[in-house]
Amino acid sequence: MADEALPDLTAYDAVLFDLDGVLTPTAEVHMHAWQTMFEELFAAWDITPPYSERDYFDHLDGKKRYDGVASLLRSRDVEVPWGHPSDPVTADTVCGIGNRKNAVFERVLRADGIAPYPGSLRLLDVLAAAGTPVAVVSSSKNAEEVLAAAGIRDRFAVVMDGVIAERDHLASKPAPDVFVEAARMLGVEPARSAAVEDAISGVQSAAAGGFGLVVGVDRGAGEQDLVEAGAHVVVEDLEEFAR
Repeated sequence: MADEALPDLTAYDAVLFDLDGVLTPTAEVHMHAWQTMFEELFAAWDITPPYSERDYFDHLDGKKRYDGVASLLRSRDVEVPWGHPSDPVTADTVCGIGNRKNAVFERVLRADGIAPYPGSLRLLDVLAAAGTPVAVVSSSKNAEEVLAAAGIRDRFAVVMDGVIAERDHLASKPAPDVFVEAARMLGVEPARSAAVEDAISGVQSAAAGGFGLVVGVDRGAGEQDLVEAGAHVVVEDLEEFAR
């Protein structure tokens, strides 16, 4: 999209950002961790068709970890007990399988670290200079760790993450609950605020929450799919808002 057609994000009362794939390239680490875990699981359980990259965007991207596991298994007509978040990684439950994936993710994050997208960092600088409040709205329980590793935790007064969502029994994206709650925590009205997402489920969540502007960042989900999910504008990188 041409820069002149982009709305001014500083004109909104606040901007709420998804984390993985929007502020940091942790989506790539998540994708790798999910693929590694599910390829091993599918082979062990003789599940077909095999795991594909499309599975990530259709069933996992933007959702809470256990909801994603259940969604993907259901797409293969596989049902397992839900279990409990404390289940060990060896447990053949939704929670146990999700915990296996998280173990891979944490290992990669600690070994390789993470850096924010340069364009996203520049946009945060623009918003900070204008005094526009910002928040993180992430389904991940690792959000605090990722933000700290990326060196940007202190930029956000509010971090609405998977830990809070589970504690407060908030529905996973694409339900609007987490975005609406983050706006409440920030003290702003969704209709006067902007939301930035790269996941189809996240765009649907922000749109359902009635946000005045929903920005889709196309990191692979597809521009048309993001628009159909409710994005008002789609960019390839947030640098486009910082020029």
